[in-house]
Amino acid sequence: MLKTILRRTGKFAAIAAAGLVMSAQAAEPIKIGSFLSVTGPASFLGDPELKTLEMYVEKINEEGGVLGRQLELIHYDDVGNASNARNFASRLIRSDRVDIIVGGSTTGATMAAVPLVEQAKIPFISLAGAVVITTPVKEWVFKTPQSDRMAAERILTDMKDRGITKIGLISGTGGFGSSGRTQTLEVAEKMGIEVLADVTYSGSDTDMTAQLTNIRNTDGVEAVLNFGFGQGPAIVTRNYDQLGMELPFYQSHGVASDSFLELAGDSAEGLRLPASPLLVPDSLPDDDPQKKVVQDYKAEYEARWDSKVSTFGAYAYDGLMLAVQAIEAAGSTDKEAVREALENIQGYVGVTGVFNMSPEDHNGLDADSFRILEVQNGEWKLIN
Repeated sequence: MLKTILRRTGKFAAIAAAGLVMSAQAAEPIKIGSFLSVTGPASFLGDPELKTLEMYVEKINEEGGVLGRQLELIHYDDVGNASNARNFASRLIRSDRVDIIVGGSTTGATMAAVPLVEQAKIPFISLAGAVVITTPVKEWVFKTPQSDRMAAERILTDMKDRGITKIGLISGTGGFGSSGRTQTLEVAEKMGIEVLADVTYSGSDTDMTAQLTNIRNTDGVEAVLNFGFGQGPAIVTRNYDQLGMELPFYQSHGVASDSFLELAGDSAEGLRLPASPLLVPDSLPDDDPQKKVVQDYKAEYEARWDSKVSTFGAYAYDGLMLAVQAIEAAGSTDKEAVREALENIQGYVGVTGVFNMSPEDHNGLDADSFRILEVQNGEWKLIN
């Protein structure tokens, strides 16, 4: 009898101990890792991204967390440096032991981290735009911005709708501008648009008059497209105006923010670019599925930070919400289960667009998720 009691006591003790372990695991926070360009030349990307992640991690926690667990944001500032990004990604994976990574403000930073992510088998949602990030598909890598190829398709489609078939192209030599140039040249050939002039500028250039003069002096050019981000596009825009160039002028989605309008000033009048509807939420029809999501994000961000939203912060919002949705669908933080859940997200209505992921598409957006905006009287206006 005594042995039976002892056996039962031991069994109950083991069950109780297991329950305590499970309870302790359930109480542990879900770790969201991030490396962002919060300072440095790409701070206009990383600053609103970090503010967005901080704000919504806090909000989600106040509402009870995810799977009954709080979220913990662990982030580092890579200052726009790819080597830093790689080191921080390694730290997030090996030392911080995060459950998922939402970050990578730039293409260079993202691609520096990709080999580590793939080797460690940890879900990674990038906030950078180049097509190379998810094409070809990488098992553990996803992203929220539309690709530069989609931007090129949207811009060149708008040009064709205006009867434009011969253009001049100016682009930055950094990762984003270089990839955008490649995609534009490929899409232009496919669409029957001739690129008559093709010039570039570096990130350290402070005047692009010579490159623009080259385009202006090229016979037959009917419009100009600049593919770049950071200070460069604002300089190009001011130089374009100073030269008195009156051809239709396009920028890429790399400058889709109110801060660009502040930098470019009156010189930006009339230019067009592809962007998410975040910059013109009230212009969306009431039956647009994105309208409420976009309006709510804009209102919450601006109330919290007393500054205007940008499409870059929206990439972080979508990245975090996709991560949360995948973890909830997986029912745990098991990395393979979360990865599989991410890969099968359908119909998620975000600020950037409506996401439909698949094993063949880890971005889940198409070119139509871009809206064409034009600067009119110093403000963004929805064209189509």
